[in-house]
Amino acid sequence: MANRFRGFLPVVVDVETGGFDCRRHALLQVAAVFLRRGPDDHLYRDRTLSLHVRPFEGGLLDPKSLEVNGIDPFHPLRIAHPEDQALGKLFSEVRREVKLNQCKRAILVGHNAHFDLGFVHSAAERCGIKRNPFHPFSSLDTVSLSALAYGQTVLARAAEATGLIWDNESAHSAAYDAEMTADIFCAIANRWMEAAGIPQSAALIPEDAG
Repeated sequence: MANRFRGFLPVVVDVETGGFDCRRHALLQVAAVFLRRGPDDHLYRDRTLSLHVRPFEGGLLDPKSLEVNGIDPFHPLRIAHPEDQALGKLFSEVRREVKLNQCKRAILVGHNAHFDLGFVHSAAERCGIKRNPFHPFSSLDTVSLSALAYGQTVLARAAEATGLIWDNESAHSAAYDAEMTADIFCAIANRWMEAAGIPQSAALIPEDAG
C-alpha cells in the first residue's frame, strides 16, 4: 500500500454532524473504512470503525441537519463517546493501520472530503490532540473522481454508476456512507490501474513532503 499512494495510507471517512460549520456545529458520528491491497494489486474494503459522538459543550445542532441524518443526539439508548475519546479511538486505529501498511501518514478519502476533514481537524483541535495522523490539508475526493469516471457527483448516483445497490433507508449513516464511498474509490482506483497501469515501485513520498 505504501508504494501505491506515495507513502500515504488512504482512509475513507464519513461524518454526520449537527450542521455545516465545523467549528460551531457538533460532530455526531464518525466512521472510518480501512482498505487493503490484494495480491492482484486491487484495492478492496477491509473493515469499518464506526463511533457515535457526544456533542461537545456549546456545540450547535441545526434541526434541518438532524432531520436529514435522523440522529437524536440525546436519545437514552444512543451509546455515544465524548469527543476526545471518540477521536482518540479513531486516531489510534488509523495510526495502527499506517504502521501496519508501512506508510508515513494517513490521507482522508471522502465524498466532499474537505467537509469531513474539516470536522475531524476541528474536533482534534478542540480536544487538544497533537498526534493527528491525517494530512493537515490534502485529501482524496470521490466527488471529483466520480465526476471524471462516471459524470456523477452525488454519492447515490456515483454508487449506482459503479454498479452498487444504493439503499436510501441506510443512507446518511456515517458507516454506510463511508462504505459506499470506499467501494466507489476502490472501483475507480482499480479501473484506472487496469487502464493506465500503476507500477508497484511507484515513488515513495519524499521525507520533506509529509
